[in-house]
Amino acid sequence: MDALDRSLQKGGAEAFVMFGSSEYADMRYITRFVTTDPFVFAKKRDERGFIVVSPMEYVRASREAAVGVMSRTETDLLRYLEEEKDRWRAYALMIHDLVGGPILVPPDLPFALGKYLSDLTTVSVDSGTIPNMRARKRKTEVSEIRKVQEATDAAMKRATMMIRRSKPRRGVLYLGKQPLTSERIRSDMHRYLLKQGYQAKDTIVSCGKDAALPHKTGTGPLFSEEPIVIDVFPKSMTSGYFTDMTRTVSKGTPATDVVEMFQAVRDAQDLAIAMLRPGVTGADVHQSVVEFFREQGFESGAEGFTHNLGHGVGLEVHELPVLGPSGGILKKGNVVTIEPGLYYPKIGGVRLENIGVIRGEGLDCMTRFPRELVL
Repeated sequence: MDALDRSLQKGGAEAFVMFGSSEYADMRYITRFVTTDPFVFAKKRDERGFIVVSPMEYVRASREAAVGVMSRTETDLLRYLEEEKDRWRAYALMIHDLVGGPILVPPDLPFALGKYLSDLTTVSVDSGTIPNMRARKRKTEVSEIRKVQEATDAAMKRATMMIRRSKPRRGVLYLGKQPLTSERIRSDMHRYLLKQGYQAKDTIVSCGKDAALPHKTGTGPLFSEEPIVIDVFPKSMTSGYFTDMTRTVSKGTPATDVVEMFQAVRDAQDLAIAMLRPGVTGADVHQSVVEFFREQGFESGAEGFTHNLGHGVGLEVHELPVLGPSGGILKKGNVVTIEPGLYYPKIGGVRLENIGVIRGEGLDCMTRFPRELVL
């Protein structure tokens, strides 16, 4: 909590306040308490933080939370809820009673709660203390992400094996008597991951010209000699940690343009991985890839390389640090993806994505699955 104390001192505030369920990554990170119901976290300067939960959650929270625990019955919340017509004002009154002011809040605090708190005391917005704390992973966090990635490698193997075993009929891939579709591969990957304790949603399996749209989920039959982009980002159902992985494959040799794009993307990923170490900026690594693509004849912008090189991964699939034009200094313990891609509407798209943790000597890559275009 030292970082929060420093932010409180710098901002001239007496307490930091958050509100949300454990689906809110900052809340889960700080409290280590998992519940679908929103609750209050508060921390006064130089004191231990605490949460305020419903009576039905009090015993469990006392056992599991990494901070102090109060029941709503210990506060005046129930009285305020009886007296006030607006529950947000009731929460604001309770918080003010508990911590006084001035108060520091995250930028995504519910607007109504912030409004009523500002009626009672000075409220200032934090610049991102907790997201920056989350960006540097502890050993236990890295271990959890590595577990998810191991299962994701296995899920990707299942997907590529389905494509490898398929047979083209008039350009359409068949596995058995049925066409091999995006939905069929996605469903198989999701079922496998779920059995291992990981939840995947919105997995991308896009083919041909659809692959030129980086986040096109993909539907319908897959085709031979066309790029197939598979991007999966599952979450552990116990720890809450994500991973993120992409491969581009083809059943049979695709057009020369696609082969050249794949080679350039693979080489760009190698270049970026070799650069990653503490002290380098995410902006510099991204720009090096932009320049490499330019040398290979591929632009960056509306077509070609259209997105950031990578991003942090943890309790959210996209978090700090940034490997892009706004990327700051990378630090030991950052877990990042490296996902260069090239996209052309008339050709299709190619993307490769690995994940790793930055160590003192460079990147410790967690992704073990091979980068192989033709199956």
